[in-house]
Amino acid sequence: MTARLVIMGPQGAGKGTQAARLADRLGVPAISTGDIFRANIKGGTDLGRLAQEYTAQGELVPDSVTNDMVRDRLAQADAAEGFILDGYPRNAAQVTELDEILAALGTRLDAVVELTAERDELLARLRNRAQVEGRDDDTEEAIARRLDIYAEQTAPLTTAYGERGLLVRVDGIGEIDEITARLTDALAPALG
Repeated sequence: MTARLVIMGPQGAGKGTQAARLADRLGVPAISTGDIFRANIKGGTDLGRLAQEYTAQGELVPDSVTNDMVRDRLAQADAAEGFILDGYPRNAAQVTELDEILAALGTRLDAVVELTAERDELLARLRNRAQVEGRDDDTEEAIARRLDIYAEQTAPLTTAYGERGLLVRVDGIGEIDEITARLTDALAPALG
């Protein structure tokens, strides 16, 4: 089955978990910009050091770096039959860039999923994740800043994707299996 999806939602909404589960079910790669940046940070690469300067302050990595990374990743063979983008696009300029990347590849998105969750729930989840995983990019200040950036820049994209008839909203609160079932049911019409 081909499936070209974007999964959106504020940090802590469960995008990574659900993207991985959907990718397994659909047989397509889950492409997380956050995972790629963290791997580069851990590996001490030039990109990693640059990315860490931004993420440690709760800021996003510049569009130019992110766009190039996504362009290269979507051109790889395993993404030819589909993909799930997690963490991209984050703003209107990236939406335009993604449209251009997909047009150059001769394809388009099937759906954009938004996982929804209340801010207090997200803050609690992210504090817990910081303790469990020891992530230095999950300080209180960084978490709050990323949630603010999402509200300012990314949340409005759902309106644009809704106007295109691509948006599917799913409640991101509950047991992981329940959320996966909701996602699968909500996406069924878009994926045929």
